[in-house]
Amino acid sequence: MSVDADALGRELVALHDAPREVPPFSEGHPGLTIETAYAAAQRLHAHRLARGWIPRGRKIGFTNRTLWARYGVSEPMWGTVYDRTLILAKDDCATVSLAGLVQPRIEPEVCFGLKAAPRDHSPQALLEAIAWVTHSVEIVRCHHPGWKVTIPDCAADNGLHGRLVVGARIPISEIAGLAEKLPALEVALSHEGRVVDRGVGANVLGSPLSSLGYLVELLARQSEAPPLAPGEVVTTGVLTDAQPVRPGQRWSTALTGLPLHGLTIEFA
Repeated sequence: MSVDADALGRELVALHDAPREVPPFSEGHPGLTIETAYAAAQRLHAHRLARGWIPRGRKIGFTNRTLWARYGVSEPMWGTVYDRTLILAKDDCATVSLAGLVQPRIEPEVCFGLKAAPRDHSPQALLEAIAWVTHSVEIVRCHHPGWKVTIPDCAADNGLHGRLVVGARIPISEIAGLAEKLPALEVALSHEGRVVDRGVGANVLGSPLSSLGYLVELLARQSEAPPLAPGEVVTTGVLTDAQPVRPGQRWSTALTGLPLHGLTIEFA
């Protein structure tokens, strides 16, 4: 059964204008494919551009293969980060509003800043395209009850992206052996000072650098998707599990294995 990307795109616009829980798109649109889902997401993207939203980068999600069975997915997907969703931490701290985010969850990640468009997905080409690396925290959200999703559901909904907090930027020229160190990076995620979860860089497709390479390949296969460009930020996927958050909570991260700053986030 063919699914109308324009019709789904209109649903997405209405949903993002009035966020709420709705049945999965894949239930309301039987036969929804990943290709149609991304096409519908482009309709939402065009609507946002018309309203003055400015793209600042990308997020790639479900790169943590340890979570695939739990969420019922089997491949990563991507979405766009905008000026209205990007938050720059000050002194390693940020206050994040959860207004309009349905079922929000926190995800500690590794983020790259690009100085050039990667010429291919090889580690050397990726490193040549990266200006800096930082620790980031993405806040994802899900419009479907109980976070019961398919990859087409996620791809249509801008990769479940809600907010992205970016920490202190470290030029990669200051980190010797970055490619070798990224898989062993460790992060501890804490709520009110108590460690809730831990993760490592190897959880995301073997390394955050491999996650970036996967995104390069994925975008190359999508005719409507713009390739990565200089100046974009790319956050590479959750290192732990995604944990539910609520207004009034304080969460923090601590990292070892690379000179990346941890972050403290208060939710409003």
